[in-house]
Amino acid sequence: MIGKAYIIGTGPGDEELLTVKATRVLKNCTAVLYDRLVSNNILNYLNEDCLIYYCGKEPGAHYKSQDEINEMIVKLVKEGHIVGRVKGGDPYVFGRGGEEVLALVEEDLDFEVIPGVTSPISVLNYAGIPITQRAMAQSFHIVTGMTAASEKINWEALAKENGTLVFMMGLENLDRIVSNLISNGKDKSTLAAIVMRGTSSKQRKVIGTLENISAKAKESGLKSPCIIVIGEVVSLNEKLSWYEKKPLFGTNICITRSREQSSSLKVALRDLGAEVTEINSIKIEETKENLKPYIDKLKDYDHILLTSVNGVNNFFDYLVEENYDIRNIKAKFSVIGKATKKALMQRGIVPFIMAREFVGEGLFKVLAPHLNKGEKVLIPCSSSSRTYLMDEIRKLDLEVDRVHTYNTVAGILRNERAFDEVDYVLFTSPSTVNNMVDMISIERLKEKKLIAIGPQTAKAISNKGMECKVCTKHSEEGFLKEIIEFKEAENV
Repeated sequence: MIGKAYIIGTGPGDEELLTVKATRVLKNCTAVLYDRLVSNNILNYLNEDCLIYYCGKEPGAHYKSQDEINEMIVKLVKEGHIVGRVKGGDPYVFGRGGEEVLALVEEDLDFEVIPGVTSPISVLNYAGIPITQRAMAQSFHIVTGMTAASEKINWEALAKENGTLVFMMGLENLDRIVSNLISNGKDKSTLAAIVMRGTSSKQRKVIGTLENISAKAKESGLKSPCIIVIGEVVSLNEKLSWYEKKPLFGTNICITRSREQSSSLKVALRDLGAEVTEINSIKIEETKENLKPYIDKLKDYDHILLTSVNGVNNFFDYLVEENYDIRNIKAKFSVIGKATKKALMQRGIVPFIMAREFVGEGLFKVLAPHLNKGEKVLIPCSSSSRTYLMDEIRKLDLEVDRVHTYNTVAGILRNERAFDEVDYVLFTSPSTVNNMVDMISIERLKEKKLIAIGPQTAKAISNKGMECKVCTKHSEEGFLKEIIEFKEAENV
């Protein structure tokens, strides 16, 4: 059976600029080819059994030629794969997507092209530069800055334009671009800017004029990929700046939890301006069928303790599967953390007690005064979780059942190259520490700033011979507050 190819634009780098259609298609792909300009989290949308090929192109070093990429796409489609050719930006804006589609057309193979948010507009937006502006620029011209294509550029016409000029991939040829514009009549005092790696944590911006922009770029040490913009709209870069003013701008934070547990924290960090690298060092295997021997006893419990979102979901999902009438449960539900509280409330139950600290000690401390001798307690939890709560409650002469409703197992590292960009690594449990050591190595982790959400996690980091900061409040909220303080302290 012949497959199909999708030529997919993934935008300039910010994962949230990926289109809804692209995310849907990526989940169906059985083979994916990606390049270096693709966001570090895009591969997390793929199924575990999807084949992944790196086809990166860097200045002066190509891992695969364009002809080899074309041949590979064709070969994989003929083998029956749903192929995703994943490209930064838009496939048809200097992305060579047309060449790849023509290779498929020649073989009479099925294909679709999924547009992406194009970088000459979006990157300038993140730098506070609108590509058009009333009374400043009523048009724009996007030009490749690569050497081969520059021979065909009509420099005389460009120099006369009053609209915005944007040069893609032109940093290596900046001197030539500037020289050609000035020699053809462009005023050397015309405003110019260069934006490096826009929409990412490594975004940097240099502002100048045609006369001095080249010297400023060299002094700043800019590296590809960069976008060069020339025109009066550059004057708005400070007034319209928004991304660069966020408190965590310029920071890449790696979160190591399972995908199910990472979503709310990712959103919060991005809202603060951080780029988030998601490495799911653990994944969840459901074992909620372990509740079966206890289902008839649920009406007898006085307390049910839930320590994670997974614990909540697996518990209630099993009750639904068993057609269990929740009105039979008379127990008081208590939880650890706001995320677990939210998950419980989505099931229509307000927790009796919520421990703010992200540890069992915190829950026991606030719950103990409400526990009475002879009462029955159920703790649905992970097989790898500590027995602290069970042990301490039993010391008070209560009956405790601890049921493993899920396992946390090692995740899969999709894109090892993404870790190179990371500044901070957040660990939320000893298992995330142990798994990240296996996936990344202690040596590479030591190069980063490590943060533990609580003392047990910090102990696991220390046991591996690494140093870390520990959140004084053992919760996501504590981490969000303190990561800003950590960054501010470093910038002093």
